[in-house]
Amino acid sequence: MQSHQVESILSALLADARAAGAEAADAVFFHSVSSGVSWRMGKLEDVERSEAADLGLRILVGKRQASVSTTDHSRQGLKELATRCAAMAKAAPEDPYCGLAPEDRLASGPFKDLDLGDYAEPSTDALKQRAAACEDAALAVKGVVNSSGAGAGYGEGQKWVMTSHGFFGQSGGSNHSVSVSVLAQDENGMERDYDYDSKTHLANLKDAAAIGMNAGERTVKRLSPKKLKSRTAPVIFDNRLSRSLLGHLSGAVNGAAIARGVSFLKNKMGEKIFADAINIVDDPHIMQGAGSRPFDGEGVANTRIDLIKNGVLTSWFLNSAQARQLGLETNARASRGTGGAPGSGATNLTLEAGDKSFSDLMKDAKEGLLVTDMFGPQVNPNTGDYSVGCSGFWFEDGAVADPVSEITIAGNILDMFAGLIPANDMDIRGATNAPSVLIDKMTIAGN
Repeated sequence: MQSHQVESILSALLADARAAGAEAADAVFFHSVSSGVSWRMGKLEDVERSEAADLGLRILVGKRQASVSTTDHSRQGLKELATRCAAMAKAAPEDPYCGLAPEDRLASGPFKDLDLGDYAEPSTDALKQRAAACEDAALAVKGVVNSSGAGAGYGEGQKWVMTSHGFFGQSGGSNHSVSVSVLAQDENGMERDYDYDSKTHLANLKDAAAIGMNAGERTVKRLSPKKLKSRTAPVIFDNRLSRSLLGHLSGAVNGAAIARGVSFLKNKMGEKIFADAINIVDDPHIMQGAGSRPFDGEGVANTRIDLIKNGVLTSWFLNSAQARQLGLETNARASRGTGGAPGSGATNLTLEAGDKSFSDLMKDAKEGLLVTDMFGPQVNPNTGDYSVGCSGFWFEDGAVADPVSEITIAGNILDMFAGLIPANDMDIRGATNAPSVLIDKMTIAGN
């Protein structure tokens, strides 16, 4: 859909909202395309393609608000939508913090071109070839006996935001992905592992066969796992899993959690929670970044945030309403869907790499657990208590000794953050990224 068409639709909708009694309003329009194939044991299992055009409207009447969404873009349908939404807003409970973003904070065009996609939708045959090459390479690894399936996919999307106080902007991007999961077997049983990649541009996507080979080799290395006795020891999260720790940080600094008082970081602003050398940034303007965007979900001009600066927590992720509730200013981290009021969250969240190699990290720790797969992480949002089931490798004298499985590791996120040391092996695969990290001490529950 062309931008001028969307602008016309949203302009008419906001006019309908004002006619229905809105004092202020905003609207979003999403157009998305996705396609993909599933491939297993040399055969095509599934082909999917979808295209959607969704619209959302929020109306504010005094300190009351309501939101509705639709896929009907007809004039009559939109007029009826605005009338219903206005009636809902007038009947809604008051929210003293709701409202549009401050007008003086709105972004203005022309917006920076962040090169967020190549918009080169592959043919079904190309996706099939990619998935097949990935699985074939994995199955060719000696010891691999079966496949859980490979997949190749493509997606693209555009988002338009318009507000009744003068903002209109467009953002969007594309994404290519490939993945595979396989099983290996020896006399002691079977093990499973996987690999994947995801990029905004096809030219940057890892070779499908290389991804498959890596998945196969990782799986074979996990065969004949040993059991560990319960103990306390250093733990290394490899760079495929370390980003999950950033996810827990992101949730804890979300403005909604802070405003509700349900975050283990609610009283930590301005305090050192990591070591001096640790820096974590959230940057919406990274070229070709999976989470990049030229403005936030409310149309506010956004910039980089040094979330953790030399170990110190400097900010929350705030939209306008959350900022008002906390007596702060929005830092342009609003997110927006077609249903409900704006949320908030990270854009491109990155733990900056350290100076040491992965090998050096293991040598420094001497012995401990290398976590390469995990399931069911649990974090108490109020206390930061953390536990997760996992498997991986026990290392001794700075080198991998044996694969291990059926383990639970536990600790407190604040203690884990305080003792975290990053390696220099960053591997960008999405909007949240981190190198492998060493946690100096965690409780390991085994036999």
